[in-house]
Amino acid sequence: MADRVFAIGDIHGCANALEALLGAIDLQPGDTLVPLGDYIDRGPQSAEVVEMLGNLAGSCHLVPLLGNHELIMKEALSNGQQFQFWMGCGGDATVASYGGNVRNIPQHHHVFFQNCRSFYETDHHIFVHASYLPDLPMAEQDPEIIFWEHLTHEVPPPHFSGKKVIVGHTPQIDGEIYDMGHLMLIDTFCFGGKWLTALEVHSGEIWQADNHGNLREK
Repeated sequence: MADRVFAIGDIHGCANALEALLGAIDLQPGDTLVPLGDYIDRGPQSAEVVEMLGNLAGSCHLVPLLGNHELIMKEALSNGQQFQFWMGCGGDATVASYGGNVRNIPQHHHVFFQNCRSFYETDHHIFVHASYLPDLPMAEQDPEIIFWEHLTHEVPPPHFSGKKVIVGHTPQIDGEIYDMGHLMLIDTFCFGGKWLTALEVHSGEIWQADNHGNLREK
């Protein structure tokens, strides 16, 4: 079996869903897993999500991406004036998952966040949290676009590289993947009561689970 490449959409503290998906896809040492960012905030188990992802590093090629919520947390932890902004973005749930005190965030979780990438490219795919500018290489993208741009009103045209782009960030409140052919949006609103999605990008196979740990029938 050829090595597989998986993307996982925005987890937002939904550890039960993540655990169910990881059990379903059965990662192998040659597989690559690209979580698209927003591991924390809003859902109840951010600390558990980060621990679970960090523990995968030895069992597959783990390539975690940064989401805007990780950026918000980082800013809040270094700038007290931003702390209430973080709380209003769901950071209160993250702090609660660490026992109500950010000082309880263990060092290896900070290391996990520091090791997250802004994007990831393979020969045929681009993985990025939010969106992209179609005419620029990924290394030259505007951070406001790749971390913050929602696809609510406009979807970018194909990237000049010809690669298919896999994104999260814009929650699909119906729980369904938004597939434009050149772009797939796989934030399927798990924290809002729908699904967490895993996509194997070569085969197109999809797995989904809710935050009770129930897999969606295909």
